[in-house]
Order: sequence, then structure tokens, then C-alpha cells
Amino acid sequence: MRLRTWRDWRAWPDNLAQLWHRSLRFRTVLVALALTALTILVACISMALAIQNDLFNSRRDQVLSDSRRATDTAQTTLDDAVVQGDPVQIQNLIQSVARSIAQQSSTDRIAVIRISTSSSQLALQDIHTDGLDPELISPQLRKHVRSSTRSDTQWWQSVALPDGTGHTMPGIIVGQQLVVPDVGPYELYLAFDLSVASQTLSFVQATLWIVGTALVLLIAAISWFVLRSVTTPIRQAADTSAELAAGNLDVRLAVHGDDELATLGRSFNAMADSIQSQIKELGDLSLVQQRFVSDVSHELRTPLTTIKLASDVLNDHRDEFDPAMSRSAELLHTQVQRFEVLLTDLLEISRYDAGSVQLELEPTSLAHLAEDVIGSMAQLAEQFGTDVRLVAPGGYSPVEMDPRRVRRIVRNLLGNAIEHGEGKPIVVTVDSDQQAVAIGVRDFGMGMTPADAERVFDRFWRADPSRKRTIGGTGLGLSISLGDATLHGGTLTVWSQPGRGTNFVLTLPRPGQAFDGRSPVPTDPGDESPSFDSLGVTQPIVLPRTEAGS
Repeated sequence: MRLRTWRDWRAWPDNLAQLWHRSLRFRTVLVALALTALTILVACISMALAIQNDLFNSRRDQVLSDSRRATDTAQTTLDDAVVQGDPVQIQNLIQSVARSIAQQSSTDRIAVIRISTSSSQLALQDIHTDGLDPELISPQLRKHVRSSTRSDTQWWQSVALPDGTGHTMPGIIVGQQLVVPDVGPYELYLAFDLSVASQTLSFVQATLWIVGTALVLLIAAISWFVLRSVTTPIRQAADTSAELAAGNLDVRLAVHGDDELATLGRSFNAMADSIQSQIKELGDLSLVQQRFVSDVSHELRTPLTTIKLASDVLNDHRDEFDPAMSRSAELLHTQVQRFEVLLTDLLEISRYDAGSVQLELEPTSLAHLAEDVIGSMAQLAEQFGTDVRLVAPGGYSPVEMDPRRVRRIVRNLLGNAIEHGEGKPIVVTVDSDQQAVAIGVRDFGMGMTPADAERVFDRFWRADPSRKRTIGGTGLGLSISLGDATLHGGTLTVWSQPGRGTNFVLTLPRPGQAFDGRSPVPTDPGDESPSFDSLGVTQPIVLPRTEAGS
């Protein structure tokens, strides 16, 4: 799968970005490689420029030296010659001097141009070889050579010389005056090619680039192996920490040597030992507490049954007592019932803590279950002056669930909504989709702050401890409801805002369907949810009954 991902070149930017964020080794090697490549690039360019300048200056000095030596020799020959005004002798002398210059300067690219424009019978025509076209000589160079007051002054310029194959090669032209007896000064130009220096420079540059690339690759390999020796123990420590966090308390790091990584490994192992020891102590203490709660709850069952029977008898005959005794019998009966509910919840909590809770699944219609719960709590809603409305666009088809536990969840949510709804209407919504069925209980009462909503499922927690409980809650109902929802593989979520009310949503997945946590009933009702003033009067709730297998 990973190879297939890298074969898709369009995914490379995202893959490289993920690798940059996830791999310390890749990030460090890439940064080291980039900095090394930049350093080597600057060094190679600097060295190439320095070598290029040195080669050019060396070749230029050599060319100027050869040109001066050949010109001086030619001028000496011209000064010593006796031509006696014979044009033939002058022509022969000039040709001899040209051959001498070509031999001594190691170039056959020569141009000789008369400076004076006055007519003379002894003046020779301009001479230039095929290798040096006068058009290659720039006007600036000719101007400097003509205006020179000394015959030994040299001028030069860089040019591109033709190589005879239609291409050009780097070269240099040296200009100087040459005085011919009985005729006058001439411009002498010698052209030298720098191809050998250019080839040397190309070889040096290629060598520098090859060596620089090899250095970059070598440094990258060294950085990779060095970082591997450091990051591998770090990766092992990260994996071990993840296993430790997942609950595998026996996992430890392998320690080798006495370096910093070994010290880190020993410290990690010591920390893991301490955590394991403390968790074991807490686990043992939790088992003792669970056993204590379970034992006490079971032991209280027998005396509670006896007390309940006695309180029922007293409550049934309270009309025969005087008012004080009658009130006492009524209070006793009420508190015994509340104590029985508390004891039942404690037993249920102890079963959850012990992991001995099992579901008894039956095909059940959530909409019909909600209808039954609403009907059973109609008297309580009437006492609080609360109107309960059922809205069920879905949820009629049976779904595998434990009806006793789901009924307990809905009763608990509806009871809380009635108690804290301040007599305002309550909306119970049932809906379903292909993945899950859900029920939401929305009241328009006082609501809760976000901090209170985060703790609403904690055991024995109350948003306002000073607020009186009117229906005898134990503080364990929502905690048990969350456990029942989790046991079904579902969720129980809450939304609440002060002054806008509270909305609890229970979502149960359909068996055999992938559940991604989305609920058919939204937890957040949004800003456009209807207010309780617009709900109107609730009509009698009548739902169509369906067969269990439909």
C-alpha cells in the first residue's frame, strides 16, 4: 500500500510533507543535506571562478609576453634593415618579419594595417591572414593602438575566434605599433586562442562538480547512519511508551552501555516500574473497594427487605395514627424506597466495576419503547405541569438491544428533564438511519454551563449541590446510563446552555453495521430550534404498532 502511494507522483508533495512532520531522521538529514549542498555549491563556484581567473590571467600574461618578444624582434629586424627605397626589398622584408612574428608568437593569426592614409609608393597593402578577420578587431582597440605614442605599448581585448567548423572559441587579440623604415608606423595585431585554457577550466569544473556531488551523497549517508544510531533508540522508547500507555505495564527498554541513551533507558524503566507498582496498588485498592461495595450491598438486601415490609405495613395503616406518627410513617416509606433505589444503583455500579455486566438482546422498537416510558411517567410530568411531546420520524423497526437497560436510560433522561425543565415542554425525538437508531430528550429549562456539562456523567456529581432533588435521584443514574450506552457500543452525548435548556442524545448502532459515531438525532439543536412557546399543546401520543419481525 505504501509503495503504491509513492508510485503516484501526484501524492509526493503530501507524502513528503507528512514525512517531514513525522520523521526526525528525514528532517535532520534533509536539512543537513541542503546546508551541505549549499556550502559545497558556494565553494565550487568560488573555486571555479578563482581558477578561471587564474587560468585567464596566466594565459593572457603569456600571450602578452610572446607578443612583445616577437614584436620587439621584428622591430629590431626592421630597424637594422637597409631597403634603399626599393619597394621589392620592403615587401620581402615585411614578409620575412611576418614569418618571424608567427614563429616566435606561436600564432598564424596576424594582421598588419597602415596607420597613415597618405599615398606612398613604398607603402605596402594591409596584410592579414585567414585566421584573423579585421572585423574582429574592435574600433576601440584600433583607436588605442593608433593613438599610442610609444611603439612598445600593448593593448588587448577578448574575442570569440572562429575555429573553422562554424563554431567559435575563446581568444584574445593583442595590438601594438610596428614602424617600417621609409614608410611609417603600422598597426600589428596578433590573435591567440584560449581553447586549451577553456578545456582545462571545463575539466576542473567537471571535477569540482563530481567531487561536490560525491561529498553531498557521502555526507547524506554519514548523517543517515549517525542519526539512525541516535533515532533508533528514541523510536524504541516512543514505541515502548505507547505500549505502556496502552496498558502493557510489563514492557521495558533494552539498555546497553553507559552512555546518555542508556541512562535514559534505565530512567524510563525505573519510571515504568514505579508506575506499574502504583497502578497495582491502586488496582488492589479498587478491588477491595469494589468487593466492599458489593458485599455491603448484598448484606443490606436482607435487612432492607425486612425494613421495607415493615414500612409498607406502617404506611398502609398511617390513617389510623395520629398526625405526627402518620407523617413519620410516610417519610419512612419514602426514604426506604429511595434507599432501595440507591442500593440497586450501587449493585449495578459494582457489576460494571467487576466487568460482569452482560446484555440480554431482544428485537425492540425504540419508538415504541419511548412511548411506553413517556406513558409510565405521565403522572410525574403532570405533577410538574410539564408537557412531553414525542416526535418520531423513524426508529419504528426493531433493533437488537437490551430493552431493560435502554428503558432505564430513557427513564433517567426523561426524569431529569422533568425535574429540571421548570415546567416547560419537553421534546422526545426518535429517528434512525442505516447505521444507528437514536433518541433525544430536550428540555427548555435552566440548562448547564460547559464546565458542568463535561462532568454531568461523573458519579455522585450534581451541578448545584444546594438544589433540592424532588424525585429522589442518587447521583448515579447518568453514570449508569453512560455505561449502558457504551455496553451497547453506542454513545450518550449532551448539549446544554444556560437559559436554553439541555439535550441528551442516546445513539445505538445497528448490529452488523459500521458505526462512525454520527447520530440520526443531532446533539446540538442549533440556533433555529423551536422555542417551547411555539410547541403548542401536546396531543395524545399514538404510534402505529408494527410486528416484531417487520
